[in-house]
Amino acid sequence: MNWSGSPFTSPNPHQLYRDKDNGKLLGVCAGLADYLGVDVMFVRIGTVLGAVFFTMPVVGAYLLAALVLKTKPPRAYASREEEDFWRTVATKPDVTVAGLRQKFRDVERRLTRMESYVSSKEFELNRAINDLDR
Repeated sequence: MNWSGSPFTSPNPHQLYRDKDNGKLLGVCAGLADYLGVDVMFVRIGTVLGAVFFTMPVVGAYLLAALVLKTKPPRAYASREEEDFWRTVATKPDVTVAGLRQKFRDVERRLTRMESYVSSKEFELNRAINDLDR
């Protein structure tokens, strides 16, 4: 992913979009459900109940969201793994940071072991033996 922009833009494709492919009317409920990671039926039921009790604010917010939100791009994520990563970043940043910290520790451990082997006498001896075989 190529990211070069202002500090106010994010490379995170996990954003609130209108999901017209899975939506019934304008895709606002489907997009909200996708963003929150919940079943779209719960969002639709909540919207209908909200419209029954608070008609003007809910209908106004729905229409405003339909006007303001961009349509979801066909391929927002390169893979399922990338989608899971960005969803976790958006919903549980502390878990994501801990996972990344663990991955970097593992890489550092592996690099340390490789570095100690390459700088050891055993490596020099193995290299000398392999040079004799040629």
